[in-house]
Amino acid sequence: MEIRRIREPELPAAMDLCWRVFQEFEAPDYPPKGVEAFYTYISNTEQVKYLTVFGAWERHQLLGVLAAEGDHIALFFVEPSFHRQGIGRKLFQAYLSADGWDRVTVHSSPYAVEVYRHLGFSPTAEEQLSPDGIRYTPMIWEQ
Repeated sequence: MEIRRIREPELPAAMDLCWRVFQEFEAPDYPPKGVEAFYTYISNTEQVKYLTVFGAWERHQLLGVLAAEGDHIALFFVEPSFHRQGIGRKLFQAYLSADGWDRVTVHSSPYAVEVYRHLGFSPTAEEQLSPDGIRYTPMIWEQ
């Protein structure tokens, strides 16, 4: 498996993976405006190209994506058939190693709270609902 930064021409495939996994695991628990807000975010190519995006590749297949804005994880998705195989941990470690972060934040979706706990994150508040309908739990990882 290869973990590396995603190049700009690969961003559409990365955002497609995020959208497909979001639809399966997150969208059913979100209000319609939250689903729309998520789609709008990942569809904004000008905004997305400024994210630091890592991908997990097996041969030529993209299996997982972690995208961050500085020390804040914005997107973190793994193909469902590859869950629980350590891909998320490898993506997270690549992200930490690349910039030497000693503190990372995330607004975890309800589905991913336990995933983040396994990576060493702790909640900093209860679940919240943003004005645009995104459900999340603020979490932090510190070295």
